[in-house]
Amino acid sequence: MSYEKVSKVKNQTIIGVKQTMKAMKHGQVNKVFVAEDADRSLTQKVEELAETLGIPVERVDSKKKLGAACGISVSASTVAIKK
Repeated sequence: MSYEKVSKVKNQTIIGVKQTMKAMKHGQVNKVFVAEDADRSLTQKVEELAETLGIPVERVDSKKKLGAACGISVSASTVAIKK
C-alpha cells in the first residue's frame, strides 16, 4: 500500500537521504518513507530527525520498490513527501 501512496504523488517526492534531511530541516516535508533494507546508519539519522520534528515515518520493505514507485530506475533508501 505504501508504494501506491508514493507513486500517486511522484511529482511531490524528495528522493534520497541528503535531500530528505535538507527538506525536513526547511519544513517542507509531510511524511517520510524509509526502506527496511537500506543501510541503517544512513536511515537512522532520517528517522531521528523526523521524530524530533514530528514528521510521520512509514517503513517499507524494499529500497528497489521504493525507487520504482518514485519513477526512477535506481533504489531509494528514503523518500519524503512535500507539503
